[in-house]
Amino acid sequence: MAQLAGERRTTSATTAPSSWLAVAARFAVGMVVLDGWQYAWHRWMHTNWFLYRRVHSWHHRLVAPYAFGAQYNHPAEGLLLDTVGGAVAFLASGMSPRASIVFFSPCTAKGVNDHCGLWLPAASPLQRVFRNNAAYHDVHHQRRGGRYNFSQPFFVTWDKVFGTHMPYVVEERPGGGLQVRPVDMSPSSATAAAGAGGK
Repeated sequence: MAQLAGERRTTSATTAPSSWLAVAARFAVGMVVLDGWQYAWHRWMHTNWFLYRRVHSWHHRLVAPYAFGAQYNHPAEGLLLDTVGGAVAFLASGMSPRASIVFFSPCTAKGVNDHCGLWLPAASPLQRVFRNNAAYHDVHHQRRGGRYNFSQPFFVTWDKVFGTHMPYVVEERPGGGLQVRPVDMSPSSATAAAGAGGK
């Protein structure tokens, strides 16, 4: 445990490792901070014409998401979202350097998983645990979804809080396979859905 959590300083001459609960709390803080950081910058890169055109559009040049596309972005975006965002999460959470390795390795795997273009909740524990998964992020990469589903890498909370959440359905594709289709959320369809829900 001392290898993962590091050692905390005490007033006595002996030191004791951090508890698993303390490490879990630091991971939770790191997840919330990283999620908020990436949501804010990702959304701003879509709403600021200069940032989208010169920086973030590199990532959206990929027509269909695929695994390595998660890391296909402008160097400035990689520095700002991943490196600086990771440093902020690391510092805010107070996790040890060793714990951060355990934290950030799955973060990278999660980003790759979200861009794999395959919805495999039965095979991928990351897609089972988090609602922000390959299907959710695929909507963002579709033509209609560019102004929605900015949340990454863990939760969909920020999209729901700030009104950028676009629901979707996963359905069978004619000819085989599955496809992700955004659910129409126009005011008229939302009103109709609300009316139908009361019947």
